[in-house]
Amino acid sequence: MRTAEVRRETKETQISVRLDLDGSGAAKLDTGVPFLDHMLDQVARHGLFDLTIEAKGDLHIDAHHVVEDIGITFGQAFARAIGDKSGIYRYGHAFVPLDEALSRVVVDLSGRPGLSFEIAFTRARIGEFDVDLIHEFFQGFVNHANVTLHVDNLKGDNAHHQAETAFKAFGRALRMAVEVDPRMQGVPSTKGTL
Repeated sequence: MRTAEVRRETKETQISVRLDLDGSGAAKLDTGVPFLDHMLDQVARHGLFDLTIEAKGDLHIDAHHVVEDIGITFGQAFARAIGDKSGIYRYGHAFVPLDEALSRVVVDLSGRPGLSFEIAFTRARIGEFDVDLIHEFFQGFVNHANVTLHVDNLKGDNAHHQAETAFKAFGRALRMAVEVDPRMQGVPSTKGTL
């Protein structure tokens, strides 16, 4: 069973994440940040992960702490669920379009945190959501999942479409990387560990 449950509590936030890497794409999301719920639903659906996230935090200030801490906690849950990475493909990639927008995400479950994030959003806010927080989510995820992640929006005029293609591609790239490779014996690394 490639599942995990992680709770994170600070003076700013209380986050709970349950993750099943071999799910059906079902999501139960209550973060207090509607646009983030929409994006995380895309990750679950396109990754075929079952994902439950509950979050409370200092949203009266802004959404920064909640979004970042969800990324951190989701990353921790992902790292626990994937275990020793034996028999997986390790690498994943996806190109996802939405109307005029196109994003590419490439991931390596390397054991080393690294983020290359290239999205030049066409506006600063999507509804009430500050687009700078998308970087914070992904940075929190990679730091705690210990993965290398490249997120590139190749084109797009609509900021919502830019974000949505990135999150959909993220889910699909993760799905590819965590799949079990029937030909792979052990951990997919010449070092013998990831």
